[in-house]
Amino acid sequence: MARTGLATRLYQGEANINIVGRRKTWFTIAAILVVISIGSFVFRGFSLGIEFAGGTSFSVPGKTSSGEKLTQNEVRDAVEKAVQGVDPGAEVTAAQTVRGAGQESFIIRASALTASQAEQAKTTLVDDLGVKAEDVSDDQVSAAWGGQVTRQAVIGLVIFLILVMAYLVIRFEWRMAAAAVSSLLLDLILTAGVYSLVGFEVTPSTVIGFLTILGYSLYDVVVVFDKVQENTRGITAGSTRTYSEATNLAVNQTIMRSINTGLVALLPVGGLLFIGAGLLGAGTLKDLGLVLFVGMGFGVISSIMFAAPVLTVLKDREPKIKAHTARVLARRAAVKSGDVAPRAERQRQPNATESDEAAPALATSSAPRPGSRPTAKRNTNRAGRPGGAGNRPSGGGKRR
Repeated sequence: MARTGLATRLYQGEANINIVGRRKTWFTIAAILVVISIGSFVFRGFSLGIEFAGGTSFSVPGKTSSGEKLTQNEVRDAVEKAVQGVDPGAEVTAAQTVRGAGQESFIIRASALTASQAEQAKTTLVDDLGVKAEDVSDDQVSAAWGGQVTRQAVIGLVIFLILVMAYLVIRFEWRMAAAAVSSLLLDLILTAGVYSLVGFEVTPSTVIGFLTILGYSLYDVVVVFDKVQENTRGITAGSTRTYSEATNLAVNQTIMRSINTGLVALLPVGGLLFIGAGLLGAGTLKDLGLVLFVGMGFGVISSIMFAAPVLTVLKDREPKIKAHTARVLARRAAVKSGDVAPRAERQRQPNATESDEAAPALATSSAPRPGSRPTAKRNTNRAGRPGGAGNRPSGGGKRR
């Protein structure tokens, strides 16, 4: 038989990649990434947007009144000089370039100022940059609003996790629910770690993106666990596969579906991030695009490399599964030593379940092939042959 490529074997669920068997490796990698993320939370922190940190935002056009083009650094330095002129302790916290409708402008965020201080800073900007006074605007935001958004997001996250746990316990079992929630929390921690390391601002769009990736990650985990449940139904009745091996088979059978789903979801999000925010300069899309792109990518990886291995760790501690695993390994050791004859089994099909594998193979049939003519059995009994002694008429005389 010709050797098939990896892509073909992945599509057919026959790649036989030992993912669950290397769970210690995946757990180690996950632990290292979590430590790095938490370390970034503690030492680097987050770059909070004006909605969360509060402050004053100045919007400045990209050209002077005479038509000369301004740069972001020029505008930033001018704003910093203006705010420090009215408040020596004030500083610029962020600068952003906004492009739209063929025009360019700059949004510079600074420390919180009073209304009179903001008005004085605007006057200074108009004089230093040579722009029109009506083209410069300011916006003051209180940190209390960001606190309300954060509280509402935390409440929504808690309610979401409770509903997810209840659904998975009813649909599957509590061990699968625990593994799925562990995968979701890993996605959140790693995505937040990337945000902290990169230094992107945390805005309300970021919070919305975090809540969005939870649903996507849950979908991918449920797909994998549904196949695990199918492969492990009635597994303790046989002695051919352990629970971990059946779970690994389920991951191999769904890995290509997870990759395809992830690519289909990441392509438009990547366009939103790299084209919309990067090339077109739509800064409002950057926060949402990054959290979706990173979170969905981690969601695909964690559903394959983390959720299923965590499930096997929990299931292997169950007494019934532990006894079944010991029985399977003992039989294999006996077969290897020659004490027990190997069991005749059917060739593994991609969609076969454990109960199918436990059934003995059917004996080779002696039925003729379709389309062939039946052959009559040859009778070796002389009396039964046509014209034989058994078929001669009685009372026959001598031939004359």
